[in-house]
Amino acid sequence: MPASVLFILSFVRMPAGSELTAFLIVVCFAAGLNVYATIILLGLFSHAGILSLPPGLHPMENWYVMGVCGILFLVEFFGDKIPVFDILWNAMHTFVRIPVAGLITYAATPQLPEWERLLATALGATIALASHGGKTAARAAVAHSPEPFSNIGLSLGEDAMVALLLWYAVRHPYAAAGWAAVALIGIAIMARLVVRAMRNLFDDTETTLAKASSTAH
Repeated sequence: MPASVLFILSFVRMPAGSELTAFLIVVCFAAGLNVYATIILLGLFSHAGILSLPPGLHPMENWYVMGVCGILFLVEFFGDKIPVFDILWNAMHTFVRIPVAGLITYAATPQLPEWERLLATALGATIALASHGGKTAARAAVAHSPEPFSNIGLSLGEDAMVALLLWYAVRHPYAAAGWAAVALIGIAIMARLVVRAMRNLFDDTETTLAKASSTAH
């Protein structure tokens, strides 16, 4: 084989084994944040020759698929920065990001026994659910902010995280998966804090209403 071909092939990565597991963790995490950007980037990486996708993910290389995702990405890119609309958009995409992450995992793991493949699919969907839930919670937290910069900053930060994580995962899947795991732990901690804060808020409100009622009588 010519040396030039070997040199080019040395830059093409096809994750396999535990590397594929780590890579899929990152992909599912990214899909939970922005599924359209995830599909577009994986397709572009493949066309650029820096990533060789598993056969089950070859539809992502289709220019029509990438084109449709590109249009939807533009809608999300601009709409995601509009207060209220972004919450509605993210709520609707609960039924898009999570199933697509599961399907990506299923399509990328035909080598597994069926029960392991289904388990991997469930785990992939769960990772996407966690990142999607963290994104939605963050948007809800700044929904009442009078200025638009909080929404814009969060949206741009999420898009940048998706691009950087996927790019990093092509060469360093384990490290990228580690960063995704840290982010998921942070989301879990924040979720517990939000739930606890909401519970305390409702308890304080109930106590205040009870005192007001007893005073009135």
